[in-house]
Amino acid sequence: MININTRQEFIHFLDEFLKEYKTNPDTWENHTIKDFLEAMGRYAGDIQGYYDNTHQNIDANTPSWKVFADILKGASIYE
Repeated sequence: MININTRQEFIHFLDEFLKEYKTNPDTWENHTIKDFLEAMGRYAGDIQGYYDNTHQNIDANTPSWKVFADILKGASIYE
């Protein structure tokens, strides 16, 4: 679970996210921008299920830095 509450924490997340891709690209399902954006759209539609299944009291309809970071992270592995 990612704990991101501020814009600065989100920027740090993005730096680490890119570093993760550069270091371990094989762990990512979606390598092209097209595939990543398609997965991002699908994952954004399904993310409430992730929150419910992991017992996180988060409403995905309420925009936050954390929800956006979770969508990006999920899109890297979502098929």
